[in-house]
Amino acid sequence: MSSINPIIPGFAPDPSVVKVGGWFFLINSSFHLFPGLPIYASQDLISWRHIGNAINRQSQLSLSKSKTELHPLPETGEVLVATGGLYAPTIRYHDGTFYVVCTNVVRTATGDSRQNFIISTKDIWADNWSDPVYFEFNGIDPSLFFDDDGKTYIQGSAAAGPSTTINTFEIDLGSGGKLSEERTIWCGTGGIYPEGPHLYKRKGYYYLVIAEGGTHEGHMVTMARSTNIWGPYEGCPDNPILTARNTDEYIQYTGHCDVFQDDGDQWWCTCLGVRKDKNGRYIMGRETFLTRGSWDGDWLSLEQVKLTPSGLLGSDEETKLLANPGVDHVYIRDADPSNYTLSSSTLDHLTLAASNADLSHPELSPSFIGKRQRQLDGYSSVELEAAQATGSAAKLRAGMACYKDEHRFIRIYYDAAELAIVVEVINRPKEIYRQERQTLERLPKSIAFRMQYAEQEYRLFYIVGDAAQPDWTCISTVDTLDLTGPDFTGPVIGVFAVAEATDTAVQFRNLTIC
Repeated sequence: MSSINPIIPGFAPDPSVVKVGGWFFLINSSFHLFPGLPIYASQDLISWRHIGNAINRQSQLSLSKSKTELHPLPETGEVLVATGGLYAPTIRYHDGTFYVVCTNVVRTATGDSRQNFIISTKDIWADNWSDPVYFEFNGIDPSLFFDDDGKTYIQGSAAAGPSTTINTFEIDLGSGGKLSEERTIWCGTGGIYPEGPHLYKRKGYYYLVIAEGGTHEGHMVTMARSTNIWGPYEGCPDNPILTARNTDEYIQYTGHCDVFQDDGDQWWCTCLGVRKDKNGRYIMGRETFLTRGSWDGDWLSLEQVKLTPSGLLGSDEETKLLANPGVDHVYIRDADPSNYTLSSSTLDHLTLAASNADLSHPELSPSFIGKRQRQLDGYSSVELEAAQATGSAAKLRAGMACYKDEHRFIRIYYDAAELAIVVEVINRPKEIYRQERQTLERLPKSIAFRMQYAEQEYRLFYIVGDAAQPDWTCISTVDTLDLTGPDFTGPVIGVFAVAEATDTAVQFRNLTIC
């Protein structure tokens, strides 16, 4: 019997769910990737399909200022890798319209600008969302609550000196204007960074569910309630109602949850977490998990997150996350569409115009297209038509990369200037920079690259000529610890092309990512 969790594997943090009719719709944060805010649909909470992205037009907003900052953590000796861009969204449905509220964290020379906005659609299947309506809020993680009296409220994690508080205010969804003053309604139970708030109403009480403790080792879910939306809120006597801290659970860092009911009135919690092995590897980053909830009198309790949550059974065959054609392709920040020519949505044949911005650039968009790594154990491969590069190809580097952000990636590529196959492993927070290369005897007509991955390692292969031949050369094995660390993002695998001259184009065939 296959496991069910994570229900959305790979780069899939900060989940939010809404049920409409017989369908569950789930959204995740996406930070520096475009298109952003992926949306998934399911009828059984087990099988999911990627149906679209709420930010799918560059005219909606810019991600050019979503660079990744490095913050040393004295208590652990690690470095927090904090990427800007699209933070935790919330999805809700009201009177025939789907709403998403979110924050675009814009990095500037004078500090972060938090651009909070609302987008909407009446047809979630059409993948056609409105332009953003911005509203004033100095914080992140906004959520929507529609009260019984017709009023609509925003809850969010508001900046309050070195920490945060949970604030709320009434809002006009059409204009983004505040209809009330903003008030602090809860400060949590004492954990750092109270965030990710969601409000629910049950039996005359407003229940506030939040995350505390940071999104890594100390992550937890806590709860409070009040008979008045403005408070005061009393904390649940059993807080935290969900956490994996100080346990030996395989699924760690659980928190940032949204709760909902199915048609049988069963309560469920979707939350983020990581699959962390005993040596500290969690290469997939923060993923989306599911666990069951129940009401014990006046308070909600949540079961510990397991690979198979109670109340659901996986099939004998591994459940795969499916995607509508093309919706799972991603680029880095504000991509230039003219740099990409795709023959089909399956990436059978694509041409990349090389950029002079490399993967390490903090603001520009390198020529890169890929997909999120969804399988903990799998492979990706591609064929490069090396001899068919056009333009000033002398400084061309083109191949396959596993990318997390501008500070951390591994890649295998063809270096046209050196007539060599090169592997690079880069993790600046860990001060890792390694390069291995093998020089070719002659100009190749084509090169195939293969990246094989498991929980413990990536293995990088190449073959010159026919990719169907069995004699692949393994040029490098990379421990996944080299790309693991406290971060916001996850691995994205794809192809790239870099050259000093932007009139250089390369052709790839049969890009497979699984």
